[in-house]
Amino acid sequence: MSLLSKLRLVTVDVTGTLIAYKGQLGDYYCMAAKSAGMPCPDYKRMHEGFKAAYTEMTVKHPCFGHASNMPNIDWWKMCVKDSFIRAGYEYDDATFEKIFRRIYSTFGSSAPYSVFPDAQQFLRWLRNNGCTVGIVSNAEYRYKDVVLPALGLNEGSEWDFGVFSGIVGVEKPDRRMYEAALEMAGGVAAAEALHIGDSMRKDYAPARSAGMHALLLDRFRTAEAEGWRRSGAAVLPDLAAAREWLTAPRRRRRRRRGGGARRRS
Repeated sequence: MSLLSKLRLVTVDVTGTLIAYKGQLGDYYCMAAKSAGMPCPDYKRMHEGFKAAYTEMTVKHPCFGHASNMPNIDWWKMCVKDSFIRAGYEYDDATFEKIFRRIYSTFGSSAPYSVFPDAQQFLRWLRNNGCTVGIVSNAEYRYKDVVLPALGLNEGSEWDFGVFSGIVGVEKPDRRMYEAALEMAGGVAAAEALHIGDSMRKDYAPARSAGMHALLLDRFRTAEAEGWRRSGAAVLPDLAAAREWLTAPRRRRRRRRGGGARRRS
């Protein structure tokens, strides 16, 4: 009997699982600065500045300001401004406003993202096989309302509901994200649910702690993936392989996973 035959719910991470960024962060920050008549920021400094600013904002105002009742646009304005300052760039208010508006509108559209070619077909296949499909993502409301639909991943045709941290006020790796998904799916038992993502800490471990099945994707052949395999996690290269894994008889599925680990040892 395959795992698919036992599932009522499959939840899926977004970035790194269904979609990916096109280009680098610096590309978009550079274009925004040029649109305001400023020179391109240094890409490396900009990237490091953003990482530090974003990390601080998620600590001070988690879930994109949800707990602080902070408007989404204000959260991002603070984050972007601090990113530039940390990178060594400080602009007057009018100039920064032009730069910020360009960045905010860009990342609220489909422009910086691409959909993996197996994503849409996989989600539709799950729904056609009787599974409810949920999105579980540390993202703000624009992913739900704008970004995913603009990329052809629509609520109602590719997925049934979403648990987005900026909307529910909880973020991965908090297991409550997964418990919320089980509840939104109509009270599905954890043993009848599977989560697919690309992070051991944010996807696999909390989903398993909630009692769900879990699967990791390693689309970019990361160094961490070998450690995931050694820990006993199921790790596959893409959603096409996940489809085969889900429909294989359970003995065969375990044997293939173990064989893959031995081949890489």
